[in-house]
Amino acid sequence: MTKIVIKNKQIWLNDALFFEDESTDFNTFSKNCFKFLNINYPKFYKMDQQSKLAFLAAEILLNDENTLVEDQDIALVFANKNSSLDSDLKHAESIQSKDEIFPSPAVFVYTLANICLGEVSIRHHLKTENAFFIANNFNENQLTKYANYLIDSHRAKKVVIAWVDFLLGDYEAKMILID
Repeated sequence: MTKIVIKNKQIWLNDALFFEDESTDFNTFSKNCFKFLNINYPKFYKMDQQSKLAFLAAEILLNDENTLVEDQDIALVFANKNSSLDSDLKHAESIQSKDEIFPSPAVFVYTLANICLGEVSIRHHLKTENAFFIANNFNENQLTKYANYLIDSHRAKKVVIAWVDFLLGDYEAKMILID
């Protein structure tokens, strides 16, 4: 079982510090991590903050799974507390602006919490089951039961369970690969 935790300018891989950055905001932290990982994926810069958080965690977690070169039977089961509220607030601000007649589709597309599932799926060529739950906290036991059901029922060979939450600069990701 591989586990990633991203919080407070640090990334932990299986309880060992993997990356640390002293930047003061998530946007800079995520860009510095992206560069550290030496990823060539220009779409990263267009993502909302929650999708960037999920993307970075998945890049590290799925590094040894060969998802970029061949299809893998890996399902995604994510959860968080704030849904897509960070993007929702940006969208609400843009449609209330007197200078902006039309809201930005670049912001609007991220007003669904499960968009980060899509970003990870596209990057890693995942065409399997996925689900996104809203909960007060990360219930690893419940998500693991769901993951085991997906594996036992042959809907997936492996499952990524995750807590990916971002709101107003406060962020946390916990991602575990179950097989």
